[in-house]
Amino acid sequence: MEPPTAPETDEQLRTRLTAEQYHVTQQAGTERAFTGRYWDCHDPGTYRCVVCGEALFDADTKFDSGTGWPSFTAPVAADAVATTTDTSHGMVRTEVTCASCGAHLGHVFPDGPAPTGLRYCMNSASLDLESPAG
Repeated sequence: MEPPTAPETDEQLRTRLTAEQYHVTQQAGTERAFTGRYWDCHDPGTYRCVVCGEALFDADTKFDSGTGWPSFTAPVAADAVATTTDTSHGMVRTEVTCASCGAHLGHVFPDGPAPTGLRYCMNSASLDLESPAG
């Protein structure tokens, strides 16, 4: 069994990620609506964390929320993401982070479609779409 890999340093993350990816995932930033590469993407596959590569969302759960950000009804597994209360910007929201590395992904709202009624509103900059093999 290989020893666990040491987490990347802040300097390594700044070098590997784009400025926007770093701002979103490490500083809880938000990309502008309708600007991210996945807001209008309808390709199949698995959306992974851009920081650590963990599987977060399946394209089958993606829907058009009209908000300008990629939106999903549920993560690939309940333990794939973590949530905390976010009171920044004078609002009370539920922040969503990668359960594996803590990267900020976006927020979840209780106004999504069936079957969950949830809208996981994510930043494209925090995601990397892995297309199915074939």
